[in-house]
Amino acid sequence: MRIRIDHDRCRGAGQCALNAPELFDQSEDDGTVVLLDDEPPPELHDSARLAAALCPNAVISIVEDS
Repeated sequence: MRIRIDHDRCRGAGQCALNAPELFDQSEDDGTVVLLDDEPPPELHDSARLAAALCPNAVISIVEDS
């Protein structure tokens, strides 16, 4: 799994950081998403998927390994 972020669309809602703090944080400058791990270990895949699903601006994309 790989995580991709569309920084231009992020509005700083913070759902990612609240639901998957191991993978996401928020910038102190503008509150937008900071990706902590773009290739998370398998035990964090469900958290990454949840964060992507809850993002109100659909900023987070999940690329599943084939």
